[in-house]
Amino acid sequence: MLRSMTGFGRERLAFDEREILVEIRSVNHRFYEFTARTPRAYGYLDEKLKSLLGSTNDVRAISRGKVEVSVYIYNKEGVNADITVNRELAHGYLDALRAAAPDLGVEDDLKLSDVMRLPDLFTVVKTQENEEQVWEQVRQTAEKALGYFVEMRETEGEKMHADISSRLNTIEEMVRFVEERSPTVTETYREKLAAKIAEVVGDRNIDDARILTEAAIFSEKTAVDEETVRLHSHIAQFRQLIESDEPVGRKLDFLVQEMNREVNTTGSKCSDLDITRTVVDMKSEIEKIREQIQNIE
Repeated sequence: MLRSMTGFGRERLAFDEREILVEIRSVNHRFYEFTARTPRAYGYLDEKLKSLLGSTNDVRAISRGKVEVSVYIYNKEGVNADITVNRELAHGYLDALRAAAPDLGVEDDLKLSDVMRLPDLFTVVKTQENEEQVWEQVRQTAEKALGYFVEMRETEGEKMHADISSRLNTIEEMVRFVEERSPTVTETYREKLAAKIAEVVGDRNIDDARILTEAAIFSEKTAVDEETVRLHSHIAQFRQLIESDEPVGRKLDFLVQEMNREVNTTGSKCSDLDITRTVVDMKSEIEKIREQIQNIE
């Protein structure tokens, strides 16, 4: 199955301690280029994410493309914080207030809610996060985002598969036309050569052997059998590759170059107008395929 190098996937998951949002996007690139955008305190996630997305043990692994992963971590308030009460200070406040109550002529009706409002009574210290726990939560979120990302790539790949298959069929029909037309070109040349010689020599005898020899030389110079056989082979390989589950973009790029080479050689050998037009059309179809495979992983 073909996969496009362009894709996007997004997922947001909520956990007890935090919410995590992961976005994965990619564009065309010759190789696998990875960039991570993570919060400053979570830089240790970068290499883990790169390994996750490029893992050779996962069928969803990314082998080509310029990939950017953005991670957003929203820690819930009060989580990963150690809160302590300054007991000595609290006792000091209470003793002072109760001692002043008779002098002030007020009733001692202090409650816990009153004590909690006293300044500097609580000390809040942020505790060290469990990196393995954070990574496990990021991994779960990233894998879901990766699933959507790959799904989008495969959807685009199906469209490219259909287009390329159609163009391969068109090219193959053109190759058959060249195969059928090429022998008639030699026969036409032989007839024109005989007519030209007859016109020049008049009623004198024409050397048929000489005409056949010239026609044979012309046929050898303009024969495109080898080129058309190789084109059929390249088309068959192309079809086989686009059905593969493996990344095939580079192999397809090589095959397109080889197909172009054979078509160009065919065009340079044949002076027939119909074949020349067909060669131009084949080159146009191959170029459209080349544009497609620039975006295939």
